[in-house]
Amino acid sequence: MNKEMQKLLKAINDKKNEVKSLANDGKLEKAKAAKDELKALQEKFNLLCDLEDDALDGIKDSLEDGTANVISGEKKPEKKNLVKAFVNIVKAGFMGTKVNEEDATVYKNALTSDATANDDGEMGIGVTIPEDIRTDIIELRRSEDNLEQYVNTEGVTTKTGSRNIEVDAESVPFDNVEEAADFPEMDEPVFKQIKYTIKKKGGILKMTAELFEDTAANIMAYINKWIAKKTKATRNAMILKVLNEMTKGKEVVVSNIDSLKDIFNETLDPAIAATSIVLTNQSGFNYLDKLKDSDGNYILQKDPTQQTKGKLLFGEYRIVKLSKKTMKSTPILDTDGTTVKGYKHPIFCGDLKEAVTLFDRNVLTIDLNDKGAGLWDKDMTGVKVRDRFDVQPVDMDAVVKGEITEVVNG
Repeated sequence: MNKEMQKLLKAINDKKNEVKSLANDGKLEKAKAAKDELKALQEKFNLLCDLEDDALDGIKDSLEDGTANVISGEKKPEKKNLVKAFVNIVKAGFMGTKVNEEDATVYKNALTSDATANDDGEMGIGVTIPEDIRTDIIELRRSEDNLEQYVNTEGVTTKTGSRNIEVDAESVPFDNVEEAADFPEMDEPVFKQIKYTIKKKGGILKMTAELFEDTAANIMAYINKWIAKKTKATRNAMILKVLNEMTKGKEVVVSNIDSLKDIFNETLDPAIAATSIVLTNQSGFNYLDKLKDSDGNYILQKDPTQQTKGKLLFGEYRIVKLSKKTMKSTPILDTDGTTVKGYKHPIFCGDLKEAVTLFDRNVLTIDLNDKGAGLWDKDMTGVKVRDRFDVQPVDMDAVVKGEITEVVNG
């Protein structure tokens, strides 16, 4: 497959994720438009496939899952064969044995990029998880409390880089132009440079030797579930850290319905408010869920795009509820400095896609080691996983942090 088709294939997969994200956000019209763009990309891929030489005659697209069925002129392996090959390769690296040639071929054909080194430029440290298996992990971590879907996500191929965005582009209008007159010069646009540095995150899952003797499918399912939980928790923590840093010292008090309206009507720009969501924890949600207007009606309403769950603030802003363990409330201490007399519950309001960008290296690596602390004595195997990404603030005015005060000890 040539480079143009590889880029197009990546664009197809990215567009598919965009459709899912928009649909999950309830932006159905945008989701439909993105789906049409996805179909156009698929059709372009098909046309390019038809023009390839005989070695690529077997290439076909798959509208069902948004990926091509052939890589480098060879038919992509079935998922079960890929899982088996991948687990066998990991086992071989762990046991210090030679990789089976058939497994190596299946694994190689499943890779959609030539990135074989980690972000430190070192070769052979861990085995890169193929995209098909990585997609399973991404699907497993898709849930309402996965913050990655609410921020802007950009795939990158380098460890460091930068992006330039124009500041206040929507607020700087064109000038008047008289008939036959020269166009007036506009002020030079002001750009803000966003720099990213991919950070390596990782951990170890301890598995018993008995579990590692199970079938390849069961081993992979167990590992995938664990990776999905840990990568979601890690990315959530990084996004919340950036949101807290962006709003530090600018928190606003939320004490009633009017203070919430002030955020959306006055503090946030109308263009931002129109696409905003509300992010809070269980305690913050409980406060909002019990708020009533002057007529005694609860201000939270059911989200018509979510049949079984989901609520809207003022019938417009989607509520995203996180666990108190994930998004912690701040304790309020008494004068003695030890007694907790209340809590401040966080509530973020704004368009997180405008506020924050997650730069994703799109590389997960995995290897095994039974020589870690306590592993050898307990007949266990350590599954070491590495994830690579960075989270950066973009628009400081696109999100507001409110604080709901709850007194527990009068």
